[in-house]
Amino acid sequence: MDLSFLSLAVSQIFAPDTAAYALATIGLAVHFGYTGLMNFGQSAFMAVGAYAFAIGARTLDLPLPLCLLLGVLGAVVFALLLGIPTLRLRADYLSMVTIASAEIVRYVAITPELTPLTGGQGGLTSFDYANAWSALNPIPAPASGGYYTLGPFTYSPDDLFNLIVSWVVVIIAALLVWLLMRSPWGRVVRGIREDEDAVRALGKHVFSYKMQALVLGGVLAGIAGMLYIMPKGLNPDIGGTQTTFFLWTILFLGGAATVFGPVLGSMIFWAFLILSDGLISILTSLPDSPISGIQGGQIRFIMVGVGLMLLVIYRPQGILGKKAETYFA
Repeated sequence: MDLSFLSLAVSQIFAPDTAAYALATIGLAVHFGYTGLMNFGQSAFMAVGAYAFAIGARTLDLPLPLCLLLGVLGAVVFALLLGIPTLRLRADYLSMVTIASAEIVRYVAITPELTPLTGGQGGLTSFDYANAWSALNPIPAPASGGYYTLGPFTYSPDDLFNLIVSWVVVIIAALLVWLLMRSPWGRVVRGIREDEDAVRALGKHVFSYKMQALVLGGVLAGIAGMLYIMPKGLNPDIGGTQTTFFLWTILFLGGAATVFGPVLGSMIFWAFLILSDGLISILTSLPDSPISGIQGGQIRFIMVGVGLMLLVIYRPQGILGKKAETYFA
């Protein structure tokens, strides 16, 4: 019986993918956990940041710093386009608009007419950012071979560089949001979450604060999208509803109104996903198994959905959250 998935699950805890999802979920915590914005389109911000970065690198042949800036600007512009007409809506209507906007972004990205620009269904995998990114890597190749050994895990210099950069960005973002939420600005947005009419009565411009929170959380997701594609290339699935609901599961798992909850939630979620994949693979490989390989893939998503429902029902505040700060519109 192949149990290699156990070590893979442990290594996934600190993988760059896990860091990218943690960063995007911190942005979602700014939106929902702290400000009360029911955003079901967080994957769209990841996709916009990723596509802006990749198009800048491949089509415009821009230097790496400008590609990164283009990804951030793309997330800011998308937040403004999304927020100006929608942030005055009630939470339930806002949720419908945001999930629709994510689907619009995804369908635009895979439109056949835009394939030379966006790569269509195949995404963008052949552009030169990887060489420029590797050139920034200060980690030398080890004298004993091409890999570093950290306990039971081995990393190439580029893999180790991606891992370090990803988690440094997550730590910086978490500390930034942690400080902001303890500032006067943070107290206002938390007040909006509780009772925006009361905040408005105090003379605060509620729409402006909501827009600022939307932009901040969107930029974090845009950066997460860039980190996510850095080691692997761009796949249009990054903008799918699957990504958004993975992010919501991570958010509820760690704690919606927390900064470090999304980090812990992302680690647990991805380790669980790898473990469930391994266990389902073993089950489907058994003689006379009632489950086929295709059905096994669907069972994983059923497990995620059931887990999300149980979290909302029995532990809505998450692992690190406080029940007093749990918000549901």
